[in-house]
Amino acid sequence: MKSRVFVAAVGVPLIFWVVLWAPMGVFAAFLAALSAIAAWELLTCVGAGRHRALCAASVLCAAFSVAFVYFNAYIYGELVVVYAMGVFAYAVCRGGAVKFQQIMAAMFAMVVIPYAFGSFLRLYALGLHRAFLLLPLLFSFASDTGAFFVGRALGKHKLAPRVSPHKTVEGAVGGLLGNAAGAVIFALVMNCAVGYSISYGGIILAGVVCSVVAQLGDLSFSLIKREFGIKDYGRIFLEHGGVLDRFDSVLFVAPVLGIVMPLVG
Repeated sequence: MKSRVFVAAVGVPLIFWVVLWAPMGVFAAFLAALSAIAAWELLTCVGAGRHRALCAASVLCAAFSVAFVYFNAYIYGELVVVYAMGVFAYAVCRGGAVKFQQIMAAMFAMVVIPYAFGSFLRLYALGLHRAFLLLPLLFSFASDTGAFFVGRALGKHKLAPRVSPHKTVEGAVGGLLGNAAGAVIFALVMNCAVGYSISYGGIILAGVVCSVVAQLGDLSFSLIKREFGIKDYGRIFLEHGGVLDRFDSVLFVAPVLGIVMPLVG
């Protein structure tokens, strides 16, 4: 319990500082570090930790992929293809010692994870107030909080018992309500304190969509953990687990927000 309080006491102010006030280069470096750690956690989960060259390449490429987003590199697609060829070349040279699931995990670690974290930078590129960069976190954690409390109080019908036995349909609805409330609060603060004119209907709709996506992200990474028989992806956040434990929903929400925010108004 003490470690949970410690992580929250240190982590929450740090995240607010990095997202709202730190130079964008620092923010990009923070995202690159999260991406690299998440890549390592995923590869370790699928048993690729003993393939040190594969892990090192995946971790480095995950970090540099976020950097490519920051510097607007136009050769990123070509680099993904080169990386894929390199991963398969390594697997061929190892004579089948690298499993296909490990190859796919390496690809996911290099392409999908950094793309998701890089979505924060794409949101910033839209010219929005930096407070909007908090939305992927808000819509992930508000959904999770609403689902937890409603599910604990009213939950009776299992949502996906083979993937996450404790999640319920009632909790899922609570997640939708949690994000709707979070969206209203965010719009109220931005409209009153910053002078925006965010449409309440639009931001609520975005929050509800992101709740669905957040819960899918949570269940997706729980599915991986269950398949490989682990409780947490890592221990970097002590009892809170690893990056993939804390940011699983964010990885799904951030890219979706990059699509829907220009439509919110």
